[in-house]
Amino acid sequence: MPQPTGTPTAPHPPAPPRRIGFAEPWRYELNLPRDPRVPGIARTTLRAVLRSHGLDELLDRAELLASELITNAVCHTGGPASLVLRWTHPALRISVRDNDPNPSVARAPAPTLDARREALDGRGLLLLDALADRWGRHALSSGPSDTRSPGAPTGKSVWCELSLPAPTATA
Repeated sequence: MPQPTGTPTAPHPPAPPRRIGFAEPWRYELNLPRDPRVPGIARTTLRAVLRSHGLDELLDRAELLASELITNAVCHTGGPASLVLRWTHPALRISVRDNDPNPSVARAPAPTLDARREALDGRGLLLLDALADRWGRHALSSGPSDTRSPGAPTGKSVWCELSLPAPTATA
């Protein structure tokens, strides 16, 4: 039996993907079941994404606000949710989508300081007002393949935006 001559060549692996530039847009989406572990999983994912893209400056506010939005979706709706992170330089948009078409409602603060300290909920939209550069919500409507009537609400998206501060001029 004849022996092959020469050195066998292995197929070349594909080139690694090109690193996304800081100012280039990107989008990540994480689909989340209705489970009490979801806020922690979402925070871990958010931290990994922002650190990977060099957005550590937004990390603390983003983590707190995403955690609030995800916790609301998990605790106050009957189904799954999704976390969407979208970067369009210089703003990060954090969106949480769920299947409940009813808008979130800010509650009046508890009447006393002690009662406010003991409250387990009711602070999420107040935190959005205080920490987000912009925020809003909108109804999600059905798509063309949906069996419900066209345009029927299928849930909502609550979002917030965090912007990097403008660079300061050096003298």
